[in-house]
Amino acid sequence: MNDDELNWVKLGSEPGPDIPLFRVRMDRMRHPTSAVEFDRMVLETADWVNVVAITSDGMIVMVEQYRFGVGELTTEPVAGMVDSGEGSLDAAKRELLEETGYGNGNWRHLGSVQANPAIHDNHCHHWLAEGVDVVQAPSPDDGEAIRVHLMTLDDIKEAITAGKLKHPLGLSALSRVFPLWDLPYVPPTG
Repeated sequence: MNDDELNWVKLGSEPGPDIPLFRVRMDRMRHPTSAVEFDRMVLETADWVNVVAITSDGMIVMVEQYRFGVGELTTEPVAGMVDSGEGSLDAAKRELLEETGYGNGNWRHLGSVQANPAIHDNHCHHWLAEGVDVVQAPSPDDGEAIRVHLMTLDDIKEAITAGKLKHPLGLSALSRVFPLWDLPYVPPTG
């Protein structure tokens, strides 16, 4: 799959209604010391998952896709939403299979983070899947165009340095498994 098959073309923009992924809630809040009242928006949404998947020969399964918010192709671990009535492990296994065709392996929960506590009410669960293998062809959702990459840790570090991999939730999941950068981090110059 070439970049033209992944890059979307923006035809226009306009404000829209609530979308199925989020329910908008406006909370009227009183400041604790000044007593000034503010309206604060909260986006209610389902929990999310990120999957750090490693093949039996040590390759890391990553995906590349167009992200609408930033308007560019990004490289990141498999990720998705937890469907209603579904546990985060089942969601992680489903997303890995749908987006990449990989499955099986040994699974371990790596904890969760608050996705964006300033406006979201959900958590993102990080999962590690070791020893995965191809069990079917990828079957992404109708709204997804995805390219699968098998990467080494050095490849991932290069993608971070090049700015191709900067999704904070993906980096959070990966950093629970791999040393991604020397500390303290010093950004490359250039």
